[in-house]
Amino acid sequence: MPYGNARLTRERTTAEHNARREPGAWAIALAGLACLAVVMGIGRFAFTPLLPMMLHDGTVNLHEGGWLATLNYIGYFVGAAVCLFIRPEPARTIRYGLVATVLLTLGMALPGGMPAWALWRAAAGVASAVVLVYTSGWCMQRLADLGQPALGGLIFCGPGIGIVVTGVSAFGMVAAGWDAVTGWIAFTVMAAVLVLAVWRVFSSGERPAPPASATTSAIDQARSARLDGETWALTVAYGLAGFGYIITATFLPVIARQAMPGSVWADLFWPVFGVGVTIGAYLATRVGMAHDNRRLLAWAYAMQALGVAIAVVFPTVTGFAVSSLLAGLPFTALVSFAMREARRLWGPQAPRLMGLMTASYGLGQIIGPPLATALVARSGGFASSLACASAALLAGAVMFIWMRRTWPVPVPPQTALQ
Repeated sequence: MPYGNARLTRERTTAEHNARREPGAWAIALAGLACLAVVMGIGRFAFTPLLPMMLHDGTVNLHEGGWLATLNYIGYFVGAAVCLFIRPEPARTIRYGLVATVLLTLGMALPGGMPAWALWRAAAGVASAVVLVYTSGWCMQRLADLGQPALGGLIFCGPGIGIVVTGVSAFGMVAAGWDAVTGWIAFTVMAAVLVLAVWRVFSSGERPAPPASATTSAIDQARSARLDGETWALTVAYGLAGFGYIITATFLPVIARQAMPGSVWADLFWPVFGVGVTIGAYLATRVGMAHDNRRLLAWAYAMQALGVAIAVVFPTVTGFAVSSLLAGLPFTALVSFAMREARRLWGPQAPRLMGLMTASYGLGQIIGPPLATALVARSGGFASSLACASAALLAGAVMFIWMRRTWPVPVPPQTALQ
């Protein structure tokens, strides 16, 4: 009997110790934020402010730079597609993706030229898609389990913060006369520090099993996970967002330098875009979960369409500043709303739907840079490609308005009786 009591005491102590090791809601949300800052803000979008430096160094031309961007987006599509067919342990997958992002960022600073850089950018795209899908799914599920689902929007501040930091850093690098290789090394160090900071959160033990009622609910939700008309409409509309933002996100500093040669402001519009992304993602956390995600998405798409269009109509310092802010505000806010809608539709199976949506988004991104460089070669400017992007975003907004009318959100029984 004393032995049994001692055993129970040890088990209770172990359980309490494991509970203390479990990260809280804020730790999970901030870890998700840091993950997306690494894989999106650095792994993907550090290329945008460094591209003018690479052009200045003569290591690439605009056509080659466009293809490096496209290969990154092809990798992003491949990574998202892979998520449809694999079911790995999410936290371990996130850690692998973070390490890969650090190494691939470093690879851009190493010799090898276009063949090596093409491989590294494509692989970085794969890593960013996988980490985005599993970070979103893992963190949002954990936050829901902890009763803090609204904090999920905080995760999507990560790309904006990463864009601001890399953009401002690149501006300082240009002023200091650094070359692009040094810039890639600096961003590698930055990414490694962030990965070390969050490593422990994704090294925690397996999540405790949910109570029986939650398990039953999860089973019911899993049964509703099917590729119906509503799911396909959401997927297609999300793909339009990928095309709609990508020309701005890839070429904004180049576009500004072309429109305003010699302007000191040209390299600052990318950080302004990042500020908009961060503010928009934070505001998304203040939007209650009861709102119809399709309505929020329609407004987000319309705002981003306006932001992209302003750069065409008013290619001035003020115009680019307003354009960058308005295009950035909905950037990851709409990702947050779209992922929330995926969870509403597919419940615990949402990471699979997120993977399908992210693949569609990736396809939209793949089309953007080649179209932009082809139209630049024909017209000498980016106006026509930006106009196409704005039109795609408006089409997405119209689709979400149509979806609201075609598939209204069911009213809970208790609400209907009130």
